[in-house]
Amino acid sequence: MINKIEKLLELSKNTARIALDRLTELDKQNKKNYSFDENIPREVKATADTIIEKVILEQLIPTGIDILSEESGLLIGNNSSSLRFIIDPIDGTVNFVRGILDCSVSIALYDKYNAIFGVIASYPNGNIAWGGKNIGSFFGDSKLKVSTIDDPKKGVLCTGFPSRFKFDSKSMLSQTHLMSKFGKTRMLGSASQSLLQVAKGSVECYSEKDIMLWDVAAGIALVEGAGGNVSITSEKGRESINVVASNGIV
Repeated sequence: MINKIEKLLELSKNTARIALDRLTELDKQNKKNYSFDENIPREVKATADTIIEKVILEQLIPTGIDILSEESGLLIGNNSSSLRFIIDPIDGTVNFVRGILDCSVSIALYDKYNAIFGVIASYPNGNIAWGGKNIGSFFGDSKLKVSTIDDPKKGVLCTGFPSRFKFDSKSMLSQTHLMSKFGKTRMLGSASQSLLQVAKGSVECYSEKDIMLWDVAAGIALVEGAGGNVSITSEKGRESINVVASNGIV
C-alpha cells in the first residue's frame, strides 16, 4: 500500500507540473475569457478551468481511482478501492484571469474522508508543495512546519468570502468576531494558497465558511503534514463545508 501511495504521489506531482506548463501557455496566449455562473452569481467559470481539468484527468483516469472534480463532479473509476482523487484545476480562478496574486492547481488523494496527501502547484511562481499527515509536508527541498505563535493578537488569519457565502447579519457578525481576535487578516483569493501559508508557518490560522471540498482538500493534507490541526463541519442541506485550520496552539 505504501509503495502504491508513493507512486500516486509522484504521478500527482508530475501531473501538477504538466498543468502548470499548460497554464503558462494559456497565459501567454491570453486565454482568460470567463463568465459568471447563472445559478451562483458570484461564481466565476473560465475556459482555462476546463482545459486544465482535461490535462489532469488524462493523467489520473488511467489509475482507475474515483475522481471528484470541481468542473465534472464525481467520476467513477474501475477500481474498487476506497481511494479517490479530489481535484481543483484552478483554485483561485479570478486570481488567474485578472492577474491577482497566485492561484493553484490542486490535487489530493483521500481514503474516504481522510486526507492521504495533497499537491499544490502555485501559478505563476511555479512552486510545488506536497504532503500529508503520515509523510510530512514539503515545499521544494524544505520541510514545512506550522508556526509556534500561540497568541492570536500576534498572529495572522487567512480567510475569505467564497461564492456561496451567506452575507446575512449572523454570518457577518461571526466573521468579524473571528477577525477581531487576530492581529492581522489576509484574503488571498484562493483557499489552497491560504492553507499553504498555514503549513509554511507564514500565518497561524485559516478559516472559511461555505467553501467546497475540492478548494481545500489538498491544503488540508499539507497542514496536517506540517503538524497543524484541521476542523471541518457541514450544515445540513449544503454542499459546502466550514473549515478551520491552524497551527494547533493559537
